Amino acid sequence: MCYVCNVRCTDHVISQHEKNEVEQRVNALFSLAESHFSQPLKTPAIGWRKSGKNAGTANLTTNKINFNPVFFTHNRQAYFDEVIPHEVCHIIVYQIYGRVAPHGKQWQWVMRNLFEAPARTTHRFDLAPLGLKEYVYRCECGEINLSVRRHNKVMRNKQQYLCRGCRGILTFTGKHL
Repeated sequence: MCYVCNVRCTDHVISQHEKNEVEQRVNALFSLAESHFSQPLKTPAIGWRKSGKNAGTANLTTNKINFNPVFFTHNRQAYFDEVIPHEVCHIIVYQIYGRVAPHGKQWQWVMRNLFEAPARTTHRFDLAPLGLKEYVYRCECGEINLSVRRHNKVMRNKQQYLCRGCRGILTFTGKHL
């Protein structure tokens, strides 16, 4: 159950009007880049699929951008201001420069100077609407929550995680959220 809109988050549906608005934003950013770089660019396909904690993902080789409909619903303005430019920037930088560092100097330049958007590599969205289960671990600093994926790696003895603060090994408390 989504604590914000009182529906199951898998029930979030992006209207055709909203999809058109996102497509218009993508096209406007591509038009700006084509004008600046004086060359035609191939606009990516756009998909809507919940993908873990990602607000969006850009697949460079297939020229496709995927947006998370749950995050979009709860963070609409941030999508237009930051997430859409972030993912579009990956595609544009790949088409102009080829394979370079994902958030390297070319990506940062396009974000800041061409798109006039913050060159942040992560979002700060509330994860609660995703309804993801987390497991509580402990170190000398206190409690730290790990995702299901990381918890399962620990349980299968495939991975240990260290606290970024005290550098101690995180140990499972037996609790989950």
